[in-house]
Amino acid sequence: MTQGRVALVTGAGGALGRATAARLAADGFDVAILDVDETGLEATASDVEKAGARALPLLTDLRDAAAITDAADRAAGFGTLKALVNNAAIYPARPFLEVPLAEYDDVVAVNQRAYWVAAQAAARHLIAGGGGTIVNIASITMHGGWADLAAYVSTKGAAVTLTRALARELGPHEIRVNAVSPGAFPTAAEEIHENPEAYQAFVLERQSLKRRGTPEELAAVVSFLTGPDSSFVTGQCIEVDGGWVMV
Repeated sequence: MTQGRVALVTGAGGALGRATAARLAADGFDVAILDVDETGLEATASDVEKAGARALPLLTDLRDAAAITDAADRAAGFGTLKALVNNAAIYPARPFLEVPLAEYDDVVAVNQRAYWVAAQAAARHLIAGGGGTIVNIASITMHGGWADLAAYVSTKGAAVTLTRALARELGPHEIRVNAVSPGAFPTAAEEIHENPEAYQAFVLERQSLKRRGTPEELAAVVSFLTGPDSSFVTGQCIEVDGGWVMV
């Protein structure tokens, strides 16, 4: 089989990562998928293959920088690496004054340092392949803060500032770098909220669109940013939140 374009998606075992991997497969990418959840990886690999592409599942702990670099190298050996989607995140919830330093370090390692390491490792291959795209997944929580999620919120703000810095530096290599800022999508992340019905009402009250978004709607924006229709777009952050935050 002729090896073609490859996209690398971190956190691909969860709902948003799975939808993104499947959409990129439908767009014509073979997809290298990273996650620490083996069951989630298997489900995502199945969806990628159903979309007509090859899947390369890579069980990877994103706290391990060397493992991330190895995964990027393996993705590049799977074809021509043309896209990276930094999607993985963890979100332990507790009051700021009660956050253990070890927990904070884990959040930074997965949500911030892993984005840096993956982007650096992928960029070397993107340059060798004549350019490509990087998409960093942020969060609307960075705009107004969020109680009990200080570590998560701070790393999501960092994803956007990293996006801007890399867009400036990697642009001469024909690498476009953008961010996507999801709103409150119905995923496993909502398990941190004690009252699902109250949270649903909270979300819909704040959104302009009075319905919940789907992972596929987020994936469509990532698809745009990794595709030819966004060929002159870089350094931007697109809010995908039903009109909650307007900046």
